[in-house]
Amino acid sequence: MPRSMFSGIALACAIAFSLPAMSQARYTGPSVLDERPTVQDILDKPRDGQPVRLQGKLLRQTGRQYYVFSDGTAEIKVEIDEDDFPQTPVNENTVVEIRGEVDTGLKRAPEIEVEELIIVE
Repeated sequence: MPRSMFSGIALACAIAFSLPAMSQARYTGPSVLDERPTVQDILDKPRDGQPVRLQGKLLRQTGRQYYVFSDGTAEIKVEIDEDDFPQTPVNENTVVEIRGEVDTGLKRAPEIEVEELIIVE
């Protein structure tokens, strides 16, 4: 067997045996992906289109699809389509997680456009 062919086979075997070990590796250090802004953070430095994931309560309904949400740091207006609500009823005492994005405007306070609402408890 030519030497270059043997080297190629050896390299292929080494890669094949190292793949399972590589897929097991997980990064466990700090990450910006773990950082969750609070409602107060969003109000202080709103970024249009910023993805958000918050836990708190819907305090009251202010319009057909508009609600006031609070995570305990501040209150913010959120827009939630009816079909984004779970089948279980939600009231002002229900802890929920909202996932969506920040919507800024020139002449109004930032809002959150909710894409998913999940009951936490």
